[in-house]
Amino acid sequence: MTSYQANLDAASSSVDVLIAESTSINHVEVIENVIDTLEQDDSAMVSQTPEGGYLWKFKYGSVEVFVQLTGTTDEDTITVWAAVLKLPAKDEPQLMRKLLEMNCSGTFEARFGIIESQVVVLTTRTLAELSAGEVSRLITVVATIADNNDDALQSEFGA
Repeated sequence: MTSYQANLDAASSSVDVLIAESTSINHVEVIENVIDTLEQDDSAMVSQTPEGGYLWKFKYGSVEVFVQLTGTTDEDTITVWAAVLKLPAKDEPQLMRKLLEMNCSGTFEARFGIIESQVVVLTTRTLAELSAGEVSRLITVVATIADNNDDALQSEFGA
């Protein structure tokens, strides 16, 4: 009986390893495939850091979208962002209120924020248990929200 249980435990452990190996995805490949479907005018560019990270840039509608991958381990992150408005802006208190309301009602996994004096749409996530579909959704959500809102925000609040 002990021998049977040990064999069962060993088999279960082997199955877990096989499942983990077969479900791991190549995030770089997935990101490049998603960008290939979204980018316009052959605008996609990529650079690689000495630490093993990647940075892509591509045009989607009227915005430039950036995708940063810090590495390929479960602890590494994917960050996607696109600028929609340069600061300073007209009526910034009203702009901030509008962005907070939009964050609450229509940005899904993304959010509005400020990076280097620009209002951006962004999202970030660790790679642990991140599927190809989720990668696609993160990039598509940021690109779409940014493109759908940049002109209106610039028109209403642009300096």
